Amino acid sequence: MRGVVMHTAGDVRVEEREEPKITEPTDAIVKLTATCVCGSDLWPYRGIEPVDHTPMGHEYVGVVTEIGDEVKNIAVGDFVVGSFFASDNTCEICQAGYQSRCAHAEYVGAGGAQAEYLRVPLADGTLVATPGMPDDDLIPSLLAASDVLGTGWFGAVAAEAGPGKTVAVVGDGAVGLLAVLAAKQLGAERIIAMSRHESRQKLAREFGATDIVTERGDEGVTRVKELTGGYGAHSVIEAVGTQESMMQAIRSTRPGGHVGYVGVAHGVELPGEELFFAEVHLHGGPAPVRRFLPELIRLIWDRKIDPGKVFDLTLPLDEAAEGFKAMDERRAIKTLLKP
Repeated sequence: MRGVVMHTAGDVRVEEREEPKITEPTDAIVKLTATCVCGSDLWPYRGIEPVDHTPMGHEYVGVVTEIGDEVKNIAVGDFVVGSFFASDNTCEICQAGYQSRCAHAEYVGAGGAQAEYLRVPLADGTLVATPGMPDDDLIPSLLAASDVLGTGWFGAVAAEAGPGKTVAVVGDGAVGLLAVLAAKQLGAERIIAMSRHESRQKLAREFGATDIVTERGDEGVTRVKELTGGYGAHSVIEAVGTQESMMQAIRSTRPGGHVGYVGVAHGVELPGEELFFAEVHLHGGPAPVRRFLPELIRLIWDRKIDPGKVFDLTLPLDEAAEGFKAMDERRAIKTLLKP
């Protein structure tokens, strides 16, 4: 089969790879209908994370073609959405809603989802079938649910976005934009999107942002406080993963408020004394997407939300390198790949 492999930083190729096979009785094989490039894929692309002939991709939707002998909840022919972490969905951690930290978690992306087929471990606890075969126009939104929508949603939940709350979102990539959508769905009264890019500002408005802040760092903090009577936001979602974005999120939060951090942290160090006196709640990490999938799939299926709008570039799998390049150069928010 064809699959995307990153040889070294910036060197993305589509190559012939071995087609995945059932190796455990709890596995499923999925013929991928759509996959995509994630903002987190840009860390190795830019040389910030090590990479060496690595299969790429961890977001996926498609049709089950084969299942292991112990798979009971998923059948051949099902159209499924899955999380980037495989989970049994039965251990105590999963039952508490943190499937991304399942006692038996496996990184689905290790198999490389930017490909024609994918082996999904722990299929019963990882995959969720849609009510039927989706219309073509729903596929981008269902694909978004596999990661960026679920991650943005977790950021909003972790930040305790809800009725009567002012929510600020640090980061205008796909996760940040979908955190805006999530905050709106959760009933937030006011949503401040922090963005310097006109196309992303427009989409943030479509998803429910009431205010746009173009400033960053301490200037961004000052602007958020100006918009909130000097207090700061009740809920702040951090969707970047840098030192600046994390401190901007913490400093934009009022005392007693909540920060939901879902940007993959790179070099982030928290100053203990400032954190002590900030008196804010911090909650985040790799999103337990599986917790939210049934609800998100239903909202998409019923056409109540359209998170697929974050895909502003669609390419055949063979042109994956251009998809990476476009996102790296910020010419695209998110690239959808069709195998």
